[in-house]
Amino acid sequence: MAEADLPNKAIRFLSILLIIGGVAFYLVWGIAFGSWNFFESRFIPVYAIFIVMVAFGGLGLLLLKNKD
Repeated sequence: MAEADLPNKAIRFLSILLIIGGVAFYLVWGIAFGSWNFFESRFIPVYAIFIVMVAFGGLGLLLLKNKD
């Protein structure tokens, strides 16, 4: 029983870790470089990394919820 629940716990942990990591990356980068402007073209890669990390984390949680 506990062995069957292990993949679900691992997916949930990694998904939450991706979301927290993405938000932390965005906040630390914004504080370090002092820019929160979404429309400045030189900062687009930072927002792309943030969006991908949070999107994959959210998608993992949604897929885990709808797995049953």
